[in-house]
Amino acid sequence: MDLELAHGAGAPRKRGESWGAVLLLAYQSLGVVYGDVATSPLYVFKSAFAGDDITHSEGNEEIYGVLSFVFWTLTLISLLKYVLIVLRANDGGEGGTFALYSLICRHVRAGLLPGGGTSDDLMAEDKDAAARRGAVSRTRTVLERYRVLQRLLLLFALLGTCMVIGDGVLTPAVSVFSAVSGLELSMERAQHKYVGLPVTCAILICLFALQHYGTHRVGFLFAPIVCIWLLCISTIGLYNIIYWNHHVYRALSPYYMYQFLKKTQKGGWMSLGGILLCVTGSEAMYADLGHFSQRSIQIAFVSVVYPALVLAYMGQAAYISQHHSFEKNSYHIGFYVSVPEKLRWPVLVIAILASVVGSQAIITGTFSIIKQCSALSCFPGVKIVHTSSTVHGQIYIPEINWILMILCLAVTISFNNTKHLANAQGLAVITVMLVTTCLMSLVIVLVWNKSIFIALGFLIFFGSIEVLYFSASLVKFHEGAWVPITLSFIFMVVMSVWHYGTIKKYEFDVQNKVSVNWLLNLGPSLGIVRVRGIGLIHTELMSGIPAIFSHFVTNLPAFHQVLVFLCVKSVPVPHVEPEERFLVGRIGPKEYRLYRVIVRYGYRDVQQDDLEFEKELINSIAEFIRSGGADQNGFVEGSEKLSSISSGAIPLWEEDGDGEADGSASPNKEINQQTVAPQRRKARFVLPKSAQVDAEVRSELQDLMDAREAGMSFILGHSHMKAKSGSSFVKRIVINFFYEFLRRNSRGPSYAANIPHASTLEVGMVYQV
Repeated sequence: MDLELAHGAGAPRKRGESWGAVLLLAYQSLGVVYGDVATSPLYVFKSAFAGDDITHSEGNEEIYGVLSFVFWTLTLISLLKYVLIVLRANDGGEGGTFALYSLICRHVRAGLLPGGGTSDDLMAEDKDAAARRGAVSRTRTVLERYRVLQRLLLLFALLGTCMVIGDGVLTPAVSVFSAVSGLELSMERAQHKYVGLPVTCAILICLFALQHYGTHRVGFLFAPIVCIWLLCISTIGLYNIIYWNHHVYRALSPYYMYQFLKKTQKGGWMSLGGILLCVTGSEAMYADLGHFSQRSIQIAFVSVVYPALVLAYMGQAAYISQHHSFEKNSYHIGFYVSVPEKLRWPVLVIAILASVVGSQAIITGTFSIIKQCSALSCFPGVKIVHTSSTVHGQIYIPEINWILMILCLAVTISFNNTKHLANAQGLAVITVMLVTTCLMSLVIVLVWNKSIFIALGFLIFFGSIEVLYFSASLVKFHEGAWVPITLSFIFMVVMSVWHYGTIKKYEFDVQNKVSVNWLLNLGPSLGIVRVRGIGLIHTELMSGIPAIFSHFVTNLPAFHQVLVFLCVKSVPVPHVEPEERFLVGRIGPKEYRLYRVIVRYGYRDVQQDDLEFEKELINSIAEFIRSGGADQNGFVEGSEKLSSISSGAIPLWEEDGDGEADGSASPNKEINQQTVAPQRRKARFVLPKSAQVDAEVRSELQDLMDAREAGMSFILGHSHMKAKSGSSFVKRIVINFFYEFLRRNSRGPSYAANIPHASTLEVGMVYQV
């Protein structure tokens, strides 16, 4: 069933974008994607020279070495790894750590998620590749065979996800605080101590308050600011190169990195924790891929962002190399000291605005990655607001937005200096990059079907660079690096508990489902009163009869003339095409009027509102009946055949209804209204007489139309989880307290939120897991 569920849903969505649309997206990406990496010149040199790790000497070995490290790190990590390689590993146009995990799970049976699977076409492609490459086949076999490796793969992906969330807390604090620190050069230190923190907090509050306007509006608002900022820092950098030291380009040679480490030794190694901040925002660039497109992000970085950053860093180094009389105060080694004095106030204003934009990139990426986790049962349900009608990935999550704001303000107020904030951010950034490198090496082998030596080369080359930076960041655990570890641990516990509880709930549903043979033995009436209308029974099962149904009819022996067991699934692909969304099947002989419908959504799809959903659902069932579903009289449990139905093929009419009943009341109708559930009717579906169908099919279609006209009722399960007796103490704590707490305080499925309360009936059950 898993294979059938994902079949046809694995192909990436192709975007037929014109060059004009690509350039427009590239312009918008400056305001959303690149604000973070564009503002890194504010604090990279300052963080590298913070503390007593290294000092600026007359020989300039330190400043040239730092510049060389910055240039090659930016070139190898941001340009080569992310822009030219990792962006190609998009999951149907979507990016981020969890998208890589989803991509791997679609090509290998390594997913632990209910409803996950591998599409048949991808399976065939993989088998051909496996026949050509024994190493690929062995890698796939090992992952599929050992459950512990699958759990480790999921935990590894969740670790990267949690670090992205931690980065979403720390990046706004570092960016804004560094920009506001420019006030230090314009006022007394005693005054700045009382001004810097309140101004930073006020700006952060305004930043998070703007998020509900959406990426589209924020992008148009912020893109001009980033353009002005990049023009500003590149122009100042070029001026400093020409005026102070036009030979600074020599420091781009890797030889200066060797000289730097040779002289500074342990101090130089520890300063790498500040240098790595030059690539902060690279992971956000990948996570925000769903908001734009691969080509637009590449064009913006290569043609605008990368040259401007190189000039900015070279300009700072050129100025600092000719000034050796700095005081011991750490802020004298940094961005603002290289700005001509007459321009400092205008540049300060632009820098503060740009830092706000820089924070936008990681906040947007955090929204995207949490939506992916929530869709695949790895994060509690949250409210997801789609802010664009044309770009699916542009979303806003209110709960996450305010949690990020509170945490961001907390760390800003607690540390009140860029040194500790930068240490914390550095560890979060490099951990995410390490996770991406490891997952990417698996993608090269399992998805791209390349040689395992290419994957090992990628892993060793980029992994060795990142491990060097990771070790330098981890050694500063007591100086702020503990923050992302603590935040990641908390979010990891939340995600793991939610995923574990969801899996256990699904397993309970599977183990306690009612036998279909029992249902069929009841006869066409099912042993109960069949009343007018359609009953939609929501279930997580893709086969069999959910226990909620027997629980309901045992206590209320009346049900609708047409029963639809509806399963809404998020499959591990970003988008499912509308014509492949509905899988329709029949339960039992045609006179039973029992149907099963599985509705598939990608983790990036926008779910339809209730009226549109009802229309598509009825049309899909009608098309299933018309196309031969009525001939499927036989049924074997566990081998139920489902058909992919394109709704709207059958010529149905939709007419506005007045919400009142037609004709005289009947006993069945009275039972329907008083004992089953209140119902609503927004439209009448009428089968045209010109429809080319035989009498038997027309009769079944007419029954469906009559039932739809009578109204639809939605039967939802309201479950409570409880660890069964004899469970371990840890399991009882996890299920009875943590999971139940998360369930009570999270939102239900998005389709349930669209169902009108007047047509809903909740059936409570206790799950003993």
